Amino acid sequence: MRIFVLGAGATGSLLAQLLERQGHTVWCGDRDPGRARRFLGKRSTIAVTEVNARNLRGIVKTAKGCQLVVNASASVFNEIVLRAALRLRAHYVDLSSHLTRHPFKAEQFRYGKKFEEKNRVALINTGVAPGLTNLLVKRAAELLDEVQSVHIRLYESSESDDPISQWSPEVSFDEAISHPRVYRDGKFQLGKRFSEIEKFRFPDPIGTIRVVLAAQDEVATLPRFIPVRELDVKIGGNEIDRLRRWHKLGRLSKSRGMLRRQFPQTHSPRMIAKLIRQGILQNARFAAAVLVRGVRHNRKDDQYLLIRSDCMFPTLYQIRQQGRFTTPVAYATAHVAALFIKFFPRELAGVFAPEMLPAETRRAILAGIRNGGIRMTHKETVLKNISEDDEEF
Repeated sequence: MRIFVLGAGATGSLLAQLLERQGHTVWCGDRDPGRARRFLGKRSTIAVTEVNARNLRGIVKTAKGCQLVVNASASVFNEIVLRAALRLRAHYVDLSSHLTRHPFKAEQFRYGKKFEEKNRVALINTGVAPGLTNLLVKRAAELLDEVQSVHIRLYESSESDDPISQWSPEVSFDEAISHPRVYRDGKFQLGKRFSEIEKFRFPDPIGTIRVVLAAQDEVATLPRFIPVRELDVKIGGNEIDRLRRWHKLGRLSKSRGMLRRQFPQTHSPRMIAKLIRQGILQNARFAAAVLVRGVRHNRKDDQYLLIRSDCMFPTLYQIRQQGRFTTPVAYATAHVAALFIKFFPRELAGVFAPEMLPAETRRAILAGIRNGGIRMTHKETVLKNISEDDEEF
């Protein structure tokens, strides 16, 4: 395919390179071509054109001739880029939702009929969380006759002498000031920021970590397509701990705005390499766990089950061994998004979240996960009753 990638930062630049490796014709647009070129590297031949994600005409002009538009810029621009894709009669992919119009319904679904009329596909939320987590929830749901609860747990940490975030400053700030979305007793609710502290055990070498509610996008789509009574997402690690401390000190609010000293720009590969050489940045980790509880109906009696999937992504040290200098979050997100595009369902029409994809497409994506160095395990545990505690597993 001819693919235009809007936003060539840490994730978008790596995604563009992975798509080129798949054999696609790829070019990028970014508001700062010089910075984008630093992320792509001197050896990359991928073209980069200056374009503002707020400028619909600019996007259409720069992306002219493409078959697929990928929005790898901030999710606040989703609707502009969706409209650009429609004007171009191109397919569309993004990495997350912004949820400004409605806190519990992805804004991309507003364009469902328009994409159907154009006979094009808009595939949304194709990163790790959301994205891979949605696929794992759907996988578990298909193994059960009834789903009771879904718990998604994420871990992000950077072993560094200076505060270094794996996310872009816009994403980090948006997450810090947004109220977590939860689904309880069959109803959508907004939770308190950094609340409901829980001890959760990730696989070694991470171990038991304190996690708190987070403003994630899975809650905005999964309950609409998978019948469930409860769903929440929590995050742990030193990055969320730092944001929680600032929140308690009253330093995080929408009215105060985003302070650059608290939310610095994402480091380029060259800067990451420099920080590693100086010993400032030692390592970084990223992990995801999906726990789905439900019932499998048997002839004799009902069987209560916990289906758990764990994903351990390459650490900063392991990524360095591959000759790359990027964060585990950017590495994981780009590789998963590349798989969604590799198995892109062009035979469909409309707007689709990951859990809405055909079974064969979902299975192909999950099968390809391990080729990116991502360690994924599944475990099925029989419960005495549906409310057994996580700590037993």
